[in-house]
Amino acid sequence: MNIDNFFQSVEENGASLIISSKHQSNSYVLSNEALFQLPLISLIVLILAKDRRKPNVSEIGQLVGESILSCMTSLNKSDQHIHWSANLRIRTVKAISFLEQANLIIVNNRKAKINITDLGKKVVDKALSWDDNLSYNLNMISRSYRNICVAKKLDLELYETN
Repeated sequence: MNIDNFFQSVEENGASLIISSKHQSNSYVLSNEALFQLPLISLIVLILAKDRRKPNVSEIGQLVGESILSCMTSLNKSDQHIHWSANLRIRTVKAISFLEQANLIIVNNRKAKINITDLGKKVVDKALSWDDNLSYNLNMISRSYRNICVAKKLDLELYETN
């Protein structure tokens, strides 16, 4: 049966579909699993590596989580502490491994920092150049990372003065 025959038989038989409005949908709450996608984590790691303040390799998992948490307000109400998630850290390590093999970042073992390559910069610039939700969210994550770095610097200065 093709689509035209289907609609014709529905009209001839007088079939109807009753939709009940009793079911109310609750607001959807994102779980950690919804955000742990490697492409998103890879783009976030590239955003962090592109910034002037290069993150320490040992802190990247937490920084990815903190950046996501601070710019996605629906996760602030969540019981799950995404910046402490072991699953996020494991997937961040996988994303870093992928980015390193794809020559998008270089992990400097001597300084324990990651650096973005020219190819990685092109990927980030392309993602940020579009006028869509992805580029907006990546810009928000970039701003969030800068705010986290500034807050840590201020905390360190306060600690040193005491």
